[in-house]
Amino acid sequence: MKTSVLALLLLAGGAAPALAQQQPQFTHYGFNGMYLNPAYAGIKGQGEVNLIGRYQYYNLSNTRGDANGSPRTGLVTASLPVLALNGGVGLAVSYDQAGEVKVTNTALSYSQHVKLGAGKLGIGIQGTFTYLSAGTFVAIDPADPYIPYNGSDHKFDAGAGLWYESPKFYAGLSANNLFRSHYTLQSAVRDANGNVVGYQNTSQFLGENHAYFTAGYNIEASSSVVVTPTVLVKAVLPGSFDSSSKFSNSKNYSLEGGVRATLDDKYWIGANYRLQESVSGLIGFSFAKDNAFRVGYAFDFIAFNQDARALSSHEILLTYRLPKPGLIIRPAIRTPRYSF
Repeated sequence: MKTSVLALLLLAGGAAPALAQQQPQFTHYGFNGMYLNPAYAGIKGQGEVNLIGRYQYYNLSNTRGDANGSPRTGLVTASLPVLALNGGVGLAVSYDQAGEVKVTNTALSYSQHVKLGAGKLGIGIQGTFTYLSAGTFVAIDPADPYIPYNGSDHKFDAGAGLWYESPKFYAGLSANNLFRSHYTLQSAVRDANGNVVGYQNTSQFLGENHAYFTAGYNIEASSSVVVTPTVLVKAVLPGSFDSSSKFSNSKNYSLEGGVRATLDDKYWIGANYRLQESVSGLIGFSFAKDNAFRVGYAFDFIAFNQDARALSSHEILLTYRLPKPGLIIRPAIRTPRYSF
């Protein structure tokens, strides 16, 4: 399961749409709850803005003349608490390109927070807008009517999730593409000489349901060091919800787990393993007042199934954490002698 399969799935033969596609993946998933789950919005009690740039399978060279096949992804997320509503709002905007396929996604989220034990439970909903476009492919059969040719389409969809956050533990479960939006892309009509003489809307693509489960636990190894194991399970769930085979294909699931150590909430180093794909190293630091700014770098070494992939992926994280909101007006102090 990886982003680069999207271009191949769009070329599936016949009139039936592709069965599945994988949305962008990030090694910094432990810092990226707003992308994974709408219920994360505002759950930290302070605003934050994340920027992530990812270059996956650097210098991938097996694209047979198409555009650079290495998936390249840019992501901006923002999360802000709304104290008056005991909730939060969130925004996630991503741009993903793999070969000739380009996907821009914008998601607006709202999360309602409920106190639960030592932490808070967020119940989130999300509305999304996706713009999908495909360029010119190098096709084995140029007359194939199902090969996209400079086509594009856009759709609205939705997502939902739950997120629990406490000082030591967090966990989230979410699903998106709930409407399974159907995209139709333009393909070319060619004459006997291969010249384009017209266009038709026969290339189809189906946005399947995706689900995410993530969790982490903060272990105080010492007064200054916190060790955080993390896990992320991703799933592509083809078919309608009443389909008996929707959850049964093990190949539609992806698992990764990691651990990072953080010193004085300022410096961190970590490692991650992505099942049947890669091992990764992460490093980063925070600076400025209250460590408001955060910079991170992740390097993935593609250790498995190298024939269809390049040997490395690279990812950069930038974060700004806003100050925690406080009282705008100082409350009155009343004593038996004074009232002011």
